[in-house]
Amino acid sequence: MSAKRCLVLMSFPLLAGCDALYELLDIPDPQKVAAAVEAEGRAVGSACRHAGRSLEDCYLLNPGAQKAAVYAGWRDMNDYMLMNNMEVVPSKLPQPGEALIRPRTPPDLPGRDMLQLPPPVQ
Repeated sequence: MSAKRCLVLMSFPLLAGCDALYELLDIPDPQKVAAAVEAEGRAVGSACRHAGRSLEDCYLLNPGAQKAAVYAGWRDMNDYMLMNNMEVVPSKLPQPGEALIRPRTPPDLPGRDMLQLPPPVQ
């Protein structure tokens, strides 16, 4: 074997633990992926608690999130809200099954024909 090959083969174990090598080869790091999934689940849980949603609703609305992480985030936000006397910020989105309410059009204004606006939708 040549000296270059020996040097490359001997340095391979050292490079195997290098994060730069994983990023260069686009190899996913299982620990980083697990940490990201955990953080996302906690964020979902805390957002659900802040919006006043129950845990069960949160689980139904976010089936891809880890339930343990969602619960941990929900619990953390609940404790935080109780300590700081924070109120729930309700969601402005309609609940499932509710029809979207269209905003009312403004009443007929003088000069409406000058602007060439279409008639209001009833």
